[in-house]
Amino acid sequence: MKTFFKSTLNTAKVFGEQLSAKIIPTTTPVNQPSEPSQYPHIFEPLDLGFTTLKNRIVMGSMHTGLEDRFYHYGKLAAYFEARAKGGVGLIVTGGISPNREGWLTPLGGTLNRSADVLHHRRVTRAVQKHGAKILLQILHSGRYGYHPFVVAPSAIKSPISPFKPRQMSVRNIHATIADFVHTAELAKKAGYDGVEIMGSEGYLINQFLSARTNKRTDDYGGSLENRAKFALQIVQNIREKVGEQFIISFRLSMLELVEDGAVMSEVIALAKLLENAGVTLLNTGIGWHEARVPTIVTGVPRASFVRYTEAVKSAVAIPVIAANRINMPDTAEWILASGQADLVQMARPFLADSDWVNKAKSNQANLINTCIGCNQACLDHIFENQRASCLVNPLACHESEYAIKPTKKPKKIAVIGAGVAGLSAAITAAARGHQVSIYEARPFIGGQFNFAKVIPGKEEFFETIRYFREQLSLYQVTVHTGVQVTKQMLDSMAFDDIIVATGVVPRALAIEGVGLPSVMSYAELLSGERVAGERVAVLGAGGIGFDVAEFLAHGGAVSDKVNSPDFRPTAQTSEAFFEQWGIDTDALYTTKGALAKPKPAKAHRQIYLIQRSEGRLGKTLNKTTGWVHKATLKQMGVKQISGASYDKITDEGLWVTVNGQPQLLRVDTVVLCIGQESVNHLMPNVGDAPSAQYHIIGGAKKSERLDAKRAIKEGFEVGLLV
Repeated sequence: MKTFFKSTLNTAKVFGEQLSAKIIPTTTPVNQPSEPSQYPHIFEPLDLGFTTLKNRIVMGSMHTGLEDRFYHYGKLAAYFEARAKGGVGLIVTGGISPNREGWLTPLGGTLNRSADVLHHRRVTRAVQKHGAKILLQILHSGRYGYHPFVVAPSAIKSPISPFKPRQMSVRNIHATIADFVHTAELAKKAGYDGVEIMGSEGYLINQFLSARTNKRTDDYGGSLENRAKFALQIVQNIREKVGEQFIISFRLSMLELVEDGAVMSEVIALAKLLENAGVTLLNTGIGWHEARVPTIVTGVPRASFVRYTEAVKSAVAIPVIAANRINMPDTAEWILASGQADLVQMARPFLADSDWVNKAKSNQANLINTCIGCNQACLDHIFENQRASCLVNPLACHESEYAIKPTKKPKKIAVIGAGVAGLSAAITAAARGHQVSIYEARPFIGGQFNFAKVIPGKEEFFETIRYFREQLSLYQVTVHTGVQVTKQMLDSMAFDDIIVATGVVPRALAIEGVGLPSVMSYAELLSGERVAGERVAVLGAGGIGFDVAEFLAHGGAVSDKVNSPDFRPTAQTSEAFFEQWGIDTDALYTTKGALAKPKPAKAHRQIYLIQRSEGRLGKTLNKTTGWVHKATLKQMGVKQISGASYDKITDEGLWVTVNGQPQLLRVDTVVLCIGQESVNHLMPNVGDAPSAQYHIIGGAKKSERLDAKRAIKEGFEVGLLV
């Protein structure tokens, strides 16, 4: 019998009586609404005069990596079509450069030639047949480009690109305006309903608008009116060429979060100028890419920046779109119902769930696979020149390659371990028609996600566990919790396939004193089983080590109700977030860039974060979120030590050697975050002849550099395989 190997477990009681009733579905299938929507403002059409948007939800622009090669446009069309079919009203593509100088990376996606039109028509036709509208975003990177042809209003190097830009001549400016217009004309020929002009986040147009990066002394520099000429001439010339019945959206920075950035009176003045120039919609941009204030990561409270959108909306007559950290229908409905915006834009939430809109319309928000803002498979992939996807939805951007087809031969399948790998496998196999039972040693599902969800700023992880719980119910997966599975049990049961997803356990440390009461694993701490003292050494500075240090700095308490299905944690408020990072809370802010003096909270205890390897801590953290974790620990005074050997633990504390010098850290608690080990003892041994086909996934397969992205993807793939 062929054995498949792929991952995750936990331990607990004995099989005994199978104390777990089959979960009965409590929801109806998607797209079968039985009563009016709970979100009436979301589903109110928007009349733009010459065309109507069927609802108020916009799928915002996000680069996927499929835009840059035309042989990927079939995959890009399938990706957008899934979201259009899922009910979204308006879609904005990833950024397409108007010319070579505007590329984000060499040989970026284009719509510069008539031949390009044929490829783009595949996208527009796929979207429009489902009643959605689609805009082509035109984005010139300016000094943010990663290539030697970069240009900018002034020759000021960006901190996020190695290339210093060439200052644009007036002739170059006029040619670039013409290139924007040419791309817009081709977009109309390709069937797009309009274009979005990217004027925010620190790209070229924003560089012209800002005194921070525009030091010119000619007609395109100096006063705000002069700095705005480039943007206004682009809009005016596009409007003249495409006519009145064509959407022009302009993405405007509502607050820039950089030194010498704009104040709100300037933003409002620009909004009025753009309205007069012929813009149909104003979209919200928040922060520059070089800003050192987080704007989209998990820890940013939901809809924190909508107050600034509302300030602009009150000053113009054209529709204004709210954006940033909006991921669930109740938040979107509140924004619209309270009159803070006319439309709501989301990008990553549509990676997480292509049917977001239809689920909201049918009052099934509980079935939405919520974006947790982790960036691990979307933005981090793009920065590594990989195709984007989604940690909680591996199907994203692979719609034409993965097919969740009904099985022709239903099987009886056991999944051992209800961490995210096992959960992903179970619901995928069940969705295909297999009879699935899942076994979990603990009294609750979620695995390692139960540790992550208690970290301050990671409250969204509760949503993923909720989603899996609802999916188990929807697809009638039989759930056994509090059950420790043995090989004897598996041998005695007639399963066709057994998926071993038994996970990992924390790695032990072999030094003197490790058995003292002051020593605990991260699992014991984050589960609430143990409580740390006032002076703590955290050994290991990987992702878990940083999470543990942040958990301890913010208080280090776990509610005894944390694993209840109805429990929801109290996340940081917007006001507290603004205070921590130094953001002006006044919607009509007068401080440049809306920056204020940061006032981070003080740590609740003295914390040492220690690693054995030399060099700076946090090198393995993800690119787009790691800097936030490092900055937070620095704000809270966590002491960081690298190049340390762990010598022994005594009643006095932790003995380490750093730079050849032994020293004592007088701590009362030591938390071990030094890695994990796979739990895979349920896999057949060499020479065994099991009656079932075995598969191993997630941490059980490989504990090194384990992350939820790999675990969920492996579960999804094995669910398609069985």
